[in-house]
Amino acid sequence: MADYLRICAVDEIDKGTAVHVDIDDVPLAVVHTDDGEVFAIHDVCSHAEVPLSEGEIEGCTLECWLHGSRFDLRTGAPTGLPATEPVAVYPVEIRDNDIYVCPEKKN
Repeated sequence: MADYLRICAVDEIDKGTAVHVDIDDVPLAVVHTDDGEVFAIHDVCSHAEVPLSEGEIEGCTLECWLHGSRFDLRTGAPTGLPATEPVAVYPVEIRDNDIYVCPEKKN
């Protein structure tokens, strides 16, 4: 079982935004939703290979800025075309107001 790695403090990522981080050369988008949840998702759209961290967040959905593909932050499943392939999601823990991500994907 892989260790969780500290990313940053929760309050370093504004609600409704995402930041890009690399863990072992894997690009991740760490997303802080408007309701305070934190998710980690592969930071490359499965349709156009652009950073998802630059997209729009609505609820538990992240929308790619280029073509509008949408992905469920909980599962990585596409919820809007043109993407048809899911992206990986990664386990997140909040400890003492810090965000930790496990580099082993959930799906």
